[in-house]
Amino acid sequence: MYITGRKKNLIVLKNGKKIFPEEIEENINKIDLVEDCFVFGLPKEDDLVLSVKIKYDEEVIKKKYAGLNMEEIKKAIWEKVKETNKLVPKYKYIKNMILTNMEFAKTTTNKTKRYEEMQKMHLN
Repeated sequence: MYITGRKKNLIVLKNGKKIFPEEIEENINKIDLVEDCFVFGLPKEDDLVLSVKIKYDEEVIKKKYAGLNMEEIKKAIWEKVKETNKLVPKYKYIKNMILTNMEFAKTTTNKTKRYEEMQKMHLN
């Protein structure tokens, strides 16, 4: 038996598939351009679209990707996210990405306050 995430963070799709966002975040956080991320279900019609909000790593961009503009950086991150999709079943694929340079709201144990972050995006 494996515990992969917290029940209250669980994303349940219309087809009944259950997704623990922490499992996907672990893969995305390994991308060099990503400082932090959180995965959530973006409401669309009567279902959820698996999405990620990424805080990009400004230091890595300055060192390794200095010649790129923001659109090129976004494209580079998206390509790497699509590669991480290959590590999980198709229903867990990230289909939407939001980039930011703002820190996420954190708990005292340094976990992202998901509800607060989703409120900022007006998703609840």
